[in-house]
Amino acid sequence: MAESYPDLKSNQNFLDLQKELSGIESEIQNSRRYYNATVREYNTLCETFPGNQIAAQFKFQKKEFFEANAHEKEDLKVKM
Repeated sequence: MAESYPDLKSNQNFLDLQKELSGIESEIQNSRRYYNATVREYNTLCETFPGNQIAAQFKFQKKEFFEANAHEKEDLKVKM
């Protein structure tokens, strides 16, 4: 039946692509959250006793959180 109606076949491929892109976006968001949580924990350890003593001794410095710039926040254009 799909061969008789090629639009159905391509439509399913497009839906699969949308699902895949949505999954990738979720993975990126989860990774960003994990990274920022780890940086928050690291920064807290560097600022509180006794971690601040060790951080000063080994010259550990605070890290920046990940924040996407305006260009990275733009929607991705997918060409087929």
